[in-house]
Amino acid sequence: MSVFRRASHIFSEPPSSQELTLAQWRALSRQVPLLYLMLVSNTVILAATHISSAPWELTIFIPAALAIVCALRVAMWWRNRNAEMNIEKARRDLRTMIWLGPGIAVGFTAWALSLYPFGDPFQQSQIAFYMGVTTIGVMFCLMHVRRAALSVGLCVLLPFTAFFGMADQSTFLAIALNMTLVIAALTVILLINNRDFAALVASRSEMARRQSETQRLLEENHRLANMDTLTGLPNRRSFERHLNLALAHADKSGEMVGVARIDLDGFKSVNEIFGQICGDRVIIEAAHRLKALKRPDMFLARTDGSGFILIIPSPADDETLARYGDAMCQSIKQFFELPGGNVRLTASAGLASSRPGDTADSLFDRADYATSFAKREVRGTAVVFSKDHSQEIDKVRRMEHLLHTADFDSEIYILLQPQYDMTLRATTGFEVLARWRSPLLGEVSPAEFIPMAERTGCINKITQTVLRKALLVCRTLPSSIRVSVNLSANDIGSTTTIEAIAAQIGAAPKPCRIDFEITETAVVRDLNQANDALLVLLALGARISLDDFGTGHSSLTHVQRLPLHRIKIDRSFVAEVTCDVTSRAIVKTVLDLCRNLGMSCVFEGVETEEQLEALVDLGGSVMQGYLFGRPMAVDKVDDYLRREYARDRRIEDNCLLEAVG
Repeated sequence: MSVFRRASHIFSEPPSSQELTLAQWRALSRQVPLLYLMLVSNTVILAATHISSAPWELTIFIPAALAIVCALRVAMWWRNRNAEMNIEKARRDLRTMIWLGPGIAVGFTAWALSLYPFGDPFQQSQIAFYMGVTTIGVMFCLMHVRRAALSVGLCVLLPFTAFFGMADQSTFLAIALNMTLVIAALTVILLINNRDFAALVASRSEMARRQSETQRLLEENHRLANMDTLTGLPNRRSFERHLNLALAHADKSGEMVGVARIDLDGFKSVNEIFGQICGDRVIIEAAHRLKALKRPDMFLARTDGSGFILIIPSPADDETLARYGDAMCQSIKQFFELPGGNVRLTASAGLASSRPGDTADSLFDRADYATSFAKREVRGTAVVFSKDHSQEIDKVRRMEHLLHTADFDSEIYILLQPQYDMTLRATTGFEVLARWRSPLLGEVSPAEFIPMAERTGCINKITQTVLRKALLVCRTLPSSIRVSVNLSANDIGSTTTIEAIAAQIGAAPKPCRIDFEITETAVVRDLNQANDALLVLLALGARISLDDFGTGHSSLTHVQRLPLHRIKIDRSFVAEVTCDVTSRAIVKTVLDLCRNLGMSCVFEGVETEEQLEALVDLGGSVMQGYLFGRPMAVDKVDDYLRREYARDRRIEDNCLLEAVG
């Protein structure tokens, strides 16, 4: 029973592989018309040779009926040749062919053998030839459907061998034997061909699967490369491509393109207080709020950590842009609900509209500048890029160019502001202040060119120029007076600059009377690097002052770990020391700290007698500010010191007269 089931399975079931099933159906659909054409034509020829010797039922009716069956089968296959094929229909057609093929083979075999008694030896030989050739041809046409081919071969071979093997003629016996051998060989060939065909289909299917997987991965990589994974919005790369397309379309149509850049204010504190996961929730919620505001034709992308950007097609005017910006800023002002509590943030937005000939970079730069202006001047609101901003950018770019091409030795000069010791009643030092007189721009404010020099990397050259001029001034000053020079974060972080500074100090006359002033923001980047740099300068006899103490990144860690000699208290505390109890308490605390650590303390921005009196009462001694002297040119220092000396002599003389009187 199991053998029967196995045989039934082999000869009746189509293949389980979908790809192989469809491949067999396509191959069979091309060969079926040829199969039935060959079968009908061979049958007609055989019937024609027996029409005079066999009954008309065998030579006309039965061949006609068999031909009609073949024609119907050809019509069915021909009708479905261009139809979209699915796996179920393909299986059904193959299964039909597997079962119908043997039936048709039995029909034609029975008809051919029924003609045998009515023919002469030549006609009988033709019957054997017809059956052999037709069987081989049919099996070849069915070669891609192994089960159908084998079924047809067996259904013809068994009766053929039995019929002609029992014939009295040795010729027919030899034909039966030849037929068996040929069919056997053909079966082997068909099995090998079918196996190779299945392997080829499997290989092509695997290749197609790999190509499909490769394409899927390429599409996924493309999607990831152009999408922000946190918010699901397009990313910076996608934005740039979309903006280029929008600008190209705008150039052709004569329209404008608006760009709005939105940045969350103070977002860094959310990550620091609530953690990065909560920070991610804020970004996702902000993306949802901004997405809800945009029109379908707008393009919203996330460009960086807390920044988003919106492309606005065809904005009518700057007022339209401003309304979009205000709406986006207002949407961010609503509370963000987090597990650790509610957070309220603001957003600053910068907007700009395109101009003829704009590139994606130039348009984005204007929106980015407007955003920076909003964050700096009107945080939490929207700013539309204007002509004033354009002029300011031109000025900045021009200034940057002039900084890069400046002759610092001739263009940078220094002013000196005195530091007065109330205990000694004498000027004990001067702070060196850098000034820039450009041949084209004239006098440039330090508030403008110093940050720009730090940003562009020119500050190192400026520092070395200022130090060189300060060392020359030291030679002309009394030996008791020291000179303070400011170091930037770039100076402290650059080993090359520290080496150049050390070389200048090493070549100057001894002892060294230079104090280097550093801000806490200059050392916060890398405290270890700052400490190493300052130790190099200390080894040359320089002293270190911590400037603007009480602002920025103030930390007692800096006081503890850095090799400091002096702390300068920021002018903001001095300005309020006469009216604010907290400021007085802070000043008193810092003075006690300096006293306990063996450091001196300098107060900046002393401008009134009331401030001076309050600071002296708290224990302060060294003062710097307009009350004692404004920044002065180098050639004015001698006059200043001469006047101070004369004043001190008068005070001493008056005190002496009072004592005598």
